[in-house]
Amino acid sequence: MGTHQPPPPSNGDYAPNNTVKKSEKQKAIDDWLPINSSRSRKWWFSAFHNVTAMVGAGVLSLPYAMAELGWGPGVFIMVFSWIITLYTLWQMVEMHELVPGKRFDRYHELGQYAFGEKLGLYIVVPQQLVVEVSLCIVYMVTGGQSLKKFHDTVCPSCKQIKLTYFIMIFASVEFVLSHLPNFDSISGVSLAAAVMSLSYSTIAWAASLSKGVQDDVQYGYKASTTPGTVFGFLSGLGDIAFAYSGHNVVLEIQATIESTPERPSKGPMWKGVVVAYIVIALCYFPVALIGYWMFGNSVRDNILLSLEKPAWLIAMANMFVVIHVIGSYQIYAMPVFDMIETLLVKKLDFPPSQMLRFIVRNSYVAITMFFGITFPFFGGLLGFFGGLAFAPTTYFLPCIMWLVIYKPKKFGLSWWTNWICIVIGVLLMVLSPIGGLRQIIIQAKDYKFYS
Repeated sequence: MGTHQPPPPSNGDYAPNNTVKKSEKQKAIDDWLPINSSRSRKWWFSAFHNVTAMVGAGVLSLPYAMAELGWGPGVFIMVFSWIITLYTLWQMVEMHELVPGKRFDRYHELGQYAFGEKLGLYIVVPQQLVVEVSLCIVYMVTGGQSLKKFHDTVCPSCKQIKLTYFIMIFASVEFVLSHLPNFDSISGVSLAAAVMSLSYSTIAWAASLSKGVQDDVQYGYKASTTPGTVFGFLSGLGDIAFAYSGHNVVLEIQATIESTPERPSKGPMWKGVVVAYIVIALCYFPVALIGYWMFGNSVRDNILLSLEKPAWLIAMANMFVVIHVIGSYQIYAMPVFDMIETLLVKKLDFPPSQMLRFIVRNSYVAITMFFGITFPFFGGLLGFFGGLAFAPTTYFLPCIMWLVIYKPKKFGLSWWTNWICIVIGVLLMVLSPIGGLRQIIIQAKDYKFYS
């Protein structure tokens, strides 16, 4: 430890005399980092990791988004988003091994290849961090809310406990799980989460169906004023953008899949993605359409709140949500851990150790917990973040990279497809935060901190 080595030149070329020593050290560090430590996974890993990453608690707010959008636009936007995001996901999978012999294990590595070393980092990293951190915060709140709902359903006569404490209980599980070293070790958690997401989605639409269409059901827009309707519509767009947000971790998931020159990783990965997308459709469409059909525009922003009875079923669904959110939190926290640990170990020359990991990860969970407890207005946050950060990383960043890297023929099919996605993505990014922000302001007026 005594001799302090000068930091390597930033362009990644090391001084020749240290090469051997450095490359061994480099390799040890790379093996220690959370993302590229394992390369042995088969296609089904990609399937359930993608389901866990994509199907968030956002699925429960889809009927509400439908109520804000109305039948025609709602169905169209849901289907259209499903198609566009599947297309951009395919692009990401294709670009993972674009350069022979190299794999882009992280979203920002691909960004750096497309836009250049510096610019690539500045474009991708802030957005990726906003997505992953805001998701972790939203999941803290969702986990806490579902636990509270579980407690209140199982024991209506008990003393009321504040949401703050439930968020802390939820966080206590994350404090333990966040010490699993890499993507590989969270696959058990992730599999459980994927199964749960299918289960509670099924409960949500089956229970709605058994309740039948409500007597006083209305399908018009809920807001009485025109501005209210418009803002509601924009917020609904954000909710749907939020529902398709798995692209942030797709390269990181693909990094765990084995690859040979004859059989590149994009084969098994794409197979997994298609399976995941079918599962996602089975989760999303029934919940959104049946939920809206049964409750009309009086549906709550979390469909489980509209279903009061049977109590045991709703309690069970809420518990499933908690288990799923535990897994999703880990999937989105892992790339953040990877970024922080890479920064500390490679740039700031900290020795890779268990202690470093312990401090980094606990602080991260603690910070997300603090924000979750401080700002638990769930619906508005989804719309706001959904537009601001999810639209770029999901709808149009992959398309821009594709245009930059492959330079398809002008006005050809690929060129048009990508530009259409980019225009739609930019519109989403600009419009939906407006709706979400208005909702946050309305909810925050009568909100008391830590009440």
